[in-house]
Amino acid sequence: MALIVQKYGGSSVADAEGIKRVAKRIVDTRRAGHDVVVAVSAMGDTTDELLDLAAQIAPIPAPRELDILLSAGERISMALLALAIHSMGYEARSYTGLQAGMVTDDRHGAARIVGVTPVRVRDALDEGAIVIVAGFQGFNPDTQDVTTLGRGGSDTTAVALASALDADVCEIYSDVDGIFTADPRVVPHARKLDAIGSEEMLELAANGAKVLYIRAVEFARRHGVLIHARSTFSSGPGTYVLSPGMTLPDTEGEAMEEPIVAGVATDLGQAKITIIGVPDVPGKAAEIFKIVAKSGANVDMIVQNVSAAATGRTDISFTLPKADATAALRALAAEQAEVGFESLVHDDQIGKLSVVGAGMRTHSGVSATLFEALSIAGINIEMISTSEIRISVVLRGDDLATAARVVHSAYGLDGEIEAVVHAGTGR
Repeated sequence: MALIVQKYGGSSVADAEGIKRVAKRIVDTRRAGHDVVVAVSAMGDTTDELLDLAAQIAPIPAPRELDILLSAGERISMALLALAIHSMGYEARSYTGLQAGMVTDDRHGAARIVGVTPVRVRDALDEGAIVIVAGFQGFNPDTQDVTTLGRGGSDTTAVALASALDADVCEIYSDVDGIFTADPRVVPHARKLDAIGSEEMLELAANGAKVLYIRAVEFARRHGVLIHARSTFSSGPGTYVLSPGMTLPDTEGEAMEEPIVAGVATDLGQAKITIIGVPDVPGKAAEIFKIVAKSGANVDMIVQNVSAAATGRTDISFTLPKADATAALRALAAEQAEVGFESLVHDDQIGKLSVVGAGMRTHSGVSATLFEALSIAGINIEMISTSEIRISVVLRGDDLATAARVVHSAYGLDGEIEAVVHAGTGR
């Protein structure tokens, strides 16, 4: 008997039929002799619909009340799922994040888990029940308030429960059959991976891959949780995410070979800000990015041009999430006279493509293959950034899908058949 934590996303429980399908999979796992704890997301687009409704009521919703509102989505799906399991003859107990012992800090809308005390979850398991936990939410013991964890919070809930309960595996279900070498909606011949290292998965998640969220992968890597990404809509083997020291199950301890390139990630959610005519003197970059940091923006890539000898000025470009761009522009404009730059240019029609692979450390020619593939396709590169196992480039947004396909093919990652996204969302 194993203890298995399962997580089901919004596309998996989008309607009554989806909930029944998930309930059957959970019951099948219980029939196989395993203890089961489930973290569940809100149904379909419920969270977005609640956000839209809140915006109609109050343009700037009070954070505490917004968290109370948003937490209702997961409470609905957990109760319905428990009802479905009961109707199949098995006992299920549903718990909110607070009841399940998900302790967080006090930051509403983006709380971080600081501890898990799953007393009621353990008691329910000991009494033979299937446990259903509302994902995405917790509570802060100091304020006694409900908090939400932000996007991907249900993934993080599942991994945190798996760690606290010392589960054998954390199965994260979505509408794709596992982790692919690229987004199957963008690259139809993307190939499913049997396993991927957590380091590579972190880079892919940070650079646009949505099948797993970065905070969940970080938590799993830090606490040694084995993640198994699977599909709600099929019985395929899925993909294992292996933290350092882990081996692929049922391989008798064989280490996984590090691929040169594990995957290609795409991201259309970024914007570029260019600061024109910055005085090229020490301290100006620090001054600029302190202003950006105070605006709350999360900067990704940065490029500074060589200064013009005639003017002694330079241009600095950086990328950031589209949602952060307005605040950053406003903050920079307010300090323009103090910093001494000439103007600001905002571009939200960009796309970022990233090539990720642990084998880059020991193989040459990876960047040459990327640049040659883009050159042959006639696609211009605007910015470049690298890490030890990643190369990222900024392109025109309209070119991103084509770029992903040609680069994917250039690295020999194409599969023989088209991948399937069962519900069309990739989550």
